[in-house]
Amino acid sequence: MNDVIEQDFQRVWQMFEKTHWELQELKERQIDVFERMEKSDKKVNKFFGMLKELNRNWGKLVEALIKPSVATQFRKWGIPVVGSGQRVEKKLDGDTIEIDLLLTNGDSIIAVEVKTTLSVQDIDDHVKKHLEPFKRFFPEYADRQIYGAVAYIHLEENADRYAYKKGLFVLTFATGDMVIIKNDEKFKPQVW
Repeated sequence: MNDVIEQDFQRVWQMFEKTHWELQELKERQIDVFERMEKSDKKVNKFFGMLKELNRNWGKLVEALIKPSVATQFRKWGIPVVGSGQRVEKKLDGDTIEIDLLLTNGDSIIAVEVKTTLSVQDIDDHVKKHLEPFKRFFPEYADRQIYGAVAYIHLEENADRYAYKKGLFVLTFATGDMVIIKNDEKFKPQVW
């Protein structure tokens, strides 16, 4: 009987040792998987950082492409632009406003939001975040008429029509590097 108990004990002990080594191997595999996941997370974060930077630089490029001919187009509308600024930023009471292109003359200002792909949400954001609070952030322009404009390369959801109805100038590229104002002669711009 002692031999049977001893054999059973040996079998149980072998199973225990085998299970122990299998668990040890599983633990090592998990550590390896976690290390690989950490490396992957770092690579993914780096990729998204590069993508964000590319998007930011792409936006600057589109603004730079639009800026040279936009003043000419507004002059055709009877708004003689005499000054312009790119990425004009102002801070007030902990809030920040940034205008992609700010065009000025003696009695009017045009705040232009530039998008690679323009959506209806972009237009609503421009009105709410830039045009409505504009004079609070820029009191030096309180006596001027503030107009809004959107410029784009691509378009979603008939956003150009929506911008037109909101009283915004709508700018896009024509042939070559020329920017055009798409609004027709019936257009009445909203003044903020």
